[in-house]
Amino acid sequence: MKRLIPIVIAGLIASSGVAQETDVVELETLFVAADMADLSEFRWKKRPVLVFADSEDDPAYIEQLELLGQRPEALLERDVIVLTDTDPEARSPLRLKMRPRGFMLVLVGKDGGVKLRKPFPWDVREITRSIDKMPMRKREIREEKEAARER
Repeated sequence: MKRLIPIVIAGLIASSGVAQETDVVELETLFVAADMADLSEFRWKKRPVLVFADSEDDPAYIEQLELLGQRPEALLERDVIVLTDTDPEARSPLRLKMRPRGFMLVLVGKDGGVKLRKPFPWDVREITRSIDKMPMRKREIREEKEAARER
């Protein structure tokens, strides 16, 4: 799992042409191993997207990382952090709580609640549409528009 994430990040950087230093830092913080005990550190700050698989060679897992890597700016704009776990033997606290069976995508809101679970890969467009329907995201959009008008 940990060897695949840097490859995805390197591919994103290469495909975007000349990446600025801040872009590289943001991409590195977008994809993180899901080795924390719980998601409390992200509450009210980030929207975790958890990607579970039984192996980093799982075709659905590989496809999901590729889909997420196609539009990282849309995820970063919505305060998304992607947490990955491909080691069922480690029995991580997040895996035990979410109970995936094979591949599973989980979207968690800033409030810490599970917003959706999918047993198959989802593209960024579908994920961002789900996020944009959330009340907190609607408020964020409204506040951004008001701030832009005041400028």
